[in-house]
Amino acid sequence: MSDQSAFDTDVWTLTRFVMETGRQAKGATGELTQLINSILTAIKAISSAVRKAGLAHLQGIAGSVNVTGDEVKKLDVLSNALVINMLQASYGTCCMVSEENKELIVTPKDKRGKYVVCFDPLDGSSNIDCLAPIGTIFAIYKRISEGEPEEKDALQPGTNIVCAGYALYGSATLVALSTGAGLSFFMLDPAIGEFILTERNVKIKPKGKIYSLNEGYAKYFHPSINEYLKHKKYPEDGSAPYGARYVGSMVSDVHRTITYGGIFMYPANEKSPKGKLRLLYECNPMAFLIEQAGGLATTGTQRILEVRPEGLHQRVPFVVGSPVDVNEYLSFVKKHQ
Repeated sequence: MSDQSAFDTDVWTLTRFVMETGRQAKGATGELTQLINSILTAIKAISSAVRKAGLAHLQGIAGSVNVTGDEVKKLDVLSNALVINMLQASYGTCCMVSEENKELIVTPKDKRGKYVVCFDPLDGSSNIDCLAPIGTIFAIYKRISEGEPEEKDALQPGTNIVCAGYALYGSATLVALSTGAGLSFFMLDPAIGEFILTERNVKIKPKGKIYSLNEGYAKYFHPSINEYLKHKKYPEDGSAPYGARYVGSMVSDVHRTITYGGIFMYPANEKSPKGKLRLLYECNPMAFLIEQAGGLATTGTQRILEVRPEGLHQRVPFVVGSPVDVNEYLSFVKKHQ
């Protein structure tokens, strides 16, 4: 729809895309479609709030710290409430996990469905006040218990994901989504308030030219990581060194990695021996999407999607990107074992 002269009269919206893919699934009831649509409504509302944050006095700190120790921003609180309310109103969820809530969020009995959603309502929110890109991340699972929803419904490995996605509130608002049959990108057209399909079956490059991590922590890194970084900056074979990029907003850094190729890392270090990113609502959905695009996602010792979760806010080391780059990183890890 970008070209005004050729107005598309058969446009693929995200809603249409989800309905089509839903109809092809065996035993589809439309519940998942309804659930995804509710998430999209929340994303549109968050996008609007993000765009107006400075004007509506939504910048700044709400005066509390969330369960994972981050200062809560006013937009965090608003985004969290939006996602929870929209999901519960979809009649598709039995329970949810949010970065902002310590305990499992159980949907009221009269609104319960068969799905579990793990989400980070506003990722990278420390970037809000400086207008750097931020995002929303989510993963959807089918519940596994009978009766009252329990934590075990949410503590499933990423291999069980039914659908995952992220929204990126950057120079435009984008949604990346997969139901397990490839990765697609959708762009929000504010004129009609719909997400329009812009790229279907997105594939990451086998090898990139960019590495991305917070090198300020080099002092605390394992020697294997520092040796890998040295190899990227001073290649022994005389080839061109890799470029460095790091926004510090996971959605933004991962989206760039999918788009341009390369490697994004948030490894464990002496200060965060288990890594810093959370498994259920950051690493699993992103690992699922990266793999759908043909990339790799690892903790350094195992595939992210095969990690068995033990706690709602469990942290893991996180390395994702082009397969050649990630495998090269793993060769340095092996060398130091």
